[in-house]
Amino acid sequence: MLGWKRGVIVAISLFLVSVAAHGEEVSKEQIKGLDEQVQEIKTDVLGIAAELNQLEEKLLYPSNTQVAVFVSLASGETFRLDSVDIQMDGKPVTHHVYTMKELEALRKGGVQKIYTGNIHTGEHSLEVQVSGKTNGGSDFQRSEHFMVSKDVAPKIVEVSLASENITFKDR
Repeated sequence: MLGWKRGVIVAISLFLVSVAAHGEEVSKEQIKGLDEQVQEIKTDVLGIAAELNQLEEKLLYPSNTQVAVFVSLASGETFRLDSVDIQMDGKPVTHHVYTMKELEALRKGGVQKIYTGNIHTGEHSLEVQVSGKTNGGSDFQRSEHFMVSKDVAPKIVEVSLASENITFKDR
């Protein structure tokens, strides 16, 4: 009689353990489904944020007054770029301090959009000041002045940085 009771208790215990395991499987599947839904929502939110940024830029910087300044490193440059300061018509418009990741991206041919703003049509003064360190470890600063001619179309300006000079492309 005692063996029979033990057998029933063991059978009930095994049944309860299998039911609990099945319940865990269902909840794992549900969690996996929720994770997938969360990832889809994140992707949608990032897409919406990108669209909103584009709309904001169009509203804040209409094409007839828009100017965009891009920065790149001259091919083969190995100096360490620390910061870039840009002034438009004698007024500071941006200051950027570079991280090592940003510097590596520029060395690999990357281009950075450093400034977007509004200016009226006509001639404008652009001053670019670069701070960094030479390969020998000494500090250096370079500064150049350029004239930007703005018409009714959006204006794109590319500034190429080198340890010896700063060049300017007006597009």
